[in-house]
Amino acid sequence: MQIHGVQRNTNRKYSRQVGRGGKRGKTSGRGTKGQKARAGHKIRPEIRDVIMRLPKMRGYRFASRFDKDAPVSLSQIEKHFSAGDTVNPEKLAEKRLISRRGGTLPKVKILSGGELTKKITVEKCLVSATARAKIEKAGGKINP
Repeated sequence: MQIHGVQRNTNRKYSRQVGRGGKRGKTSGRGTKGQKARAGHKIRPEIRDVIMRLPKMRGYRFASRFDKDAPVSLSQIEKHFSAGDTVNPEKLAEKRLISRRGGTLPKVKILSGGELTKKITVEKCLVSATARAKIEKAGGKINP
């Protein structure tokens, strides 16, 4: 037996190289010009173009992220409540001075528009400084 007569048990496997010239001709199977013909071509996903078109700053053409307080003036409270009543968001919603937003009651801020002559108790509401002075002057209380 001589070395040139020895044969392998299995055929030799060659890894196929793509896009490097050779028998495949001109474009090596990559089609024609452009981004797809280049090495390491990465095509941008379509969703990225959609995201780039969205406005960067919040608040443009969209509802605000922050819930705004529902304003109620002292003149409305004077008109709809009697002396000794408790003013809270639930009662204000019953009397239709505020409306529910998405099934929940919004935060309420009492503002100082008008005068108050009745003694009332305010609960679970934000109160402006001048409204606070008017409520306390009329003998009312503000509970947090």
